[in-house]
Amino acid sequence: MIRIIDYGVGNIQAFVTMFKRLGIPAERANKPAELVGATRLILPGVGVFDRAMQLFNQTGMREPLESLVLGQKVPVLGVCVGMQMLASGSDEGEMKGLNWIPGRVRAFSNTSEMAQLPMPHMGWNDLHIKPGAKLFKGFKSQPRFYFLHSYYFTCDDKAHVAATATYGQEFDSVVSKGHIHGVQCHPEKSHHFGAQLLKNFAEL
Repeated sequence: MIRIIDYGVGNIQAFVTMFKRLGIPAERANKPAELVGATRLILPGVGVFDRAMQLFNQTGMREPLESLVLGQKVPVLGVCVGMQMLASGSDEGEMKGLNWIPGRVRAFSNTSEMAQLPMPHMGWNDLHIKPGAKLFKGFKSQPRFYFLHSYYFTCDDKAHVAATATYGQEFDSVVSKGHIHGVQCHPEKSHHFGAQLLKNFAEL
């Protein structure tokens, strides 16, 4: 069973609807007991980094989630701010991230190539997939995904970058470290490309 972490931010219902269309069992989890038996985990998120971390920490789900992901190696997919939470921290706030994939979340506005561009980065953009990226198995054309963000993940180890996108300059847009994955884009809003990515994640 896929469990979608509901800690007060993120479009949970969009994921539930997408998985239902795919015929894949998925339910929301908003308390620790509902994580029991999870075989896959989705960590969504929107808004400000510190607020997302605060809300998540207050749910009581962090410890059991870490036990599942770090102890039992249950695959997890962070989406948008949920992806950024996988990092060590963010320029958007002061709180520490989960540090499941070492890296830092940076502001587009602090990068010369991006500072003059409209913010947030919003709309459809191509992904440039790295060879062997598990989330993109079976993709037959260069995929386009929907983005809405002003901050981006920078991996400490570029071997963890599964795909990049370009907005002023190239940035890490999909990260993978073993069974831990993150996407800056919104697969739940990205039509057939998003559906294929979520299907691939469910089958990892």
